[in-house]
Amino acid sequence: MRLKHIKGSEEVVASSSVVIKNPEKYKGNFKSLFNNKNKIYLEIGMGKGSFLIEHARRNPNINYIGFEKYPSVLLGAIKTIEEEGLTNIKIICGDAIHIDEIFYKEISKLYLNFSDPWPKARHEKRRLTSSVFLKKYNTIFKRLKVIEQKTDNDDLYAYSLESFKKNHYFIVKKNTNYFDEVRTEYENKFINKGKNINYVKVIKF
Repeated sequence: MRLKHIKGSEEVVASSSVVIKNPEKYKGNFKSLFNNKNKIYLEIGMGKGSFLIEHARRNPNINYIGFEKYPSVLLGAIKTIEEEGLTNIKIICGDAIHIDEIFYKEISKLYLNFSDPWPKARHEKRRLTSSVFLKKYNTIFKRLKVIEQKTDNDDLYAYSLESFKKNHYFIVKKNTNYFDEVRTEYENKFINKGKNINYVKVIKF
């Protein structure tokens, strides 16, 4: 489904103090944006931001960065963060393919929530749990590599489990009927339709 473009969204994103401009210049020093040494958790594909914003509300001693490709999707998140004055959450508007050019040994946890499954075989490299991306993630984590994934797509879930294993990640927890207190917009829709939510948490030393 093609996302609807909202006129003026690029201008809102460009002018907001919540959005990090030229994030590459902070590589290895994102803590300077938060003016503290708290852990940084990253979500790739934050969408409208309900998941990350709620975590930021509940955990003021953790810093959160949301990565989202489409400016139109971010308008609501930007408004909420600005209105509530949340200082422990920032946004990057860009393509996750450049993730290893932006972060270096500073992320403590990575969230992958309801990522595009890219079901066609020729698009495998675009999946956020493919070996291509898992190798990119190797350089962004501070120490222990921790990834939490949620997806409604059973095929992507099965693929991800194999990909994690292939790339030497250990499964800490998994559940094919997962219930989370903090949910994304998509998650609420899927649950209301009776769709199961797949979850896995993996680590790599």
